[in-house]
Amino acid sequence: MSLIIEKIDLEDKERLQVEQFLSEFNLSLDRDVEETIVAKMDGKMVGTCSYAGKVIKSFAVKKELQGEGIAGKLISQIRNIMFDKGIFHTFIFTKPENKYIFRELGYLEVFSTRDVTLLESSSNNLSRYIETIKRENSFGDEEKAAIVMNCNPFTLGHRYLIERSALENERVIVFIVQEDKSAFPFDVRYKLVKEGIKDLCNVHVVPGGDYIISSNTFPSYFIKEEEDKDRAYKQLDAGIFSKHIAKAFNIKRRYLGTEPYCSVTNGYNQVLAEILPEYGIEVRIVDRLIIDGKVVSASMVRKNIKEDNWKEIKKLVPEITYSFLLSSQSKEIIEKIKGSESRH
Repeated sequence: MSLIIEKIDLEDKERLQVEQFLSEFNLSLDRDVEETIVAKMDGKMVGTCSYAGKVIKSFAVKKELQGEGIAGKLISQIRNIMFDKGIFHTFIFTKPENKYIFRELGYLEVFSTRDVTLLESSSNNLSRYIETIKRENSFGDEEKAAIVMNCNPFTLGHRYLIERSALENERVIVFIVQEDKSAFPFDVRYKLVKEGIKDLCNVHVVPGGDYIISSNTFPSYFIKEEEDKDRAYKQLDAGIFSKHIAKAFNIKRRYLGTEPYCSVTNGYNQVLAEILPEYGIEVRIVDRLIIDGKVVSASMVRKNIKEDNWKEIKKLVPEITYSFLLSSQSKEIIEKIKGSESRH
C-alpha cells in the first residue's frame, strides 16, 4: 500500500474529516491552526499533523500503523512547510508516554508535567536563549530577583513594582513578554520599560523569548476541559521558569503584583506560589499601586485611551509612556484599542 501525504483545505469538508479522525484519539483541531496535512493509504486517512505559529499540533497516526515511519514523514513534511514560511524553531506538545516518538525525531524535552510534555527542535533552543541573555547583560553568579511583565503599556504600577524589587535586591531581571498578542507591540513595550527604568542601575530588562507566558507553552489541543488546559499551561510556564530560567540566572526571588480584577492572572499567581518554592525560589507578592483610590493597571490605561480621557492617563503612566502616546508613533495602536472589545 502506497502512502500519500497531502495538504488539505481547512475551509472545506476535509476539516470535518480531520476533526473526526482526531476525535478517535481524544484530540481536537484548534481554531488557530494555519496548515494541516494528512497521510492516506488507499484513500483512507491514517495520520494527520498541523501547525500554528511555531507549534506542531493535532498530530495522530492510526494505532495499528504506529512504528511504521508515518510519524516521521508527517513531522518532516510539516516542518518543511514551516521552513518555507521562515519558521525554523518548532515546538511539540505530547502526552508524557509518547515523548519518545519525538525524541527519536531529534526533539529535546523542555519540561514535563503529569499531563503534558513540551519538546522543541534542537536548533536555536532554550540553552541558546539563556546564553544570549547572559552574554548581553554580563550576568554573573550573584543571586537575583525576577519580574515577568507584559506592560501593555508601561504604567506607574509597573514602575512601582520594579522600584520595590530594586530596593530589596542586588540585581533584578525584568522579563518582558515577547509574544505579540497585545495592543502594544513587543518592541514598543520593551523600549518603554527599558527607557522608563534606566535610572535603576541594578535592573536589567530582557525579552521573555519563546519560554515565558507564550502560546508555545499552551497545550490546548489535547486537553479537553478548559480548567485543565488552564492549569496545565500555568504549570508548564512555572516549571520552565523554575527548572531552566531561574536556575541558569540564579534567581532566588520572584515578584508578583496582587491581582484584584483578573481571575486568570490571579490563578497564575497561585500556581507560581505553589511551584516556585519547590525549586528554592521565594515568591513575594506586592500590593498594587493605588492612585485616587483605584488600583493602577494597564487595562485601566487602555480604557482611558478608548474614552480619550487624557487627564486620567497622565496620572497613571510614566512620562516616557505619556510622551509616546502623544506621538505620531502611537496612532495605529490607539486606533486599534478604540476599535477593540478585548481587555488585552
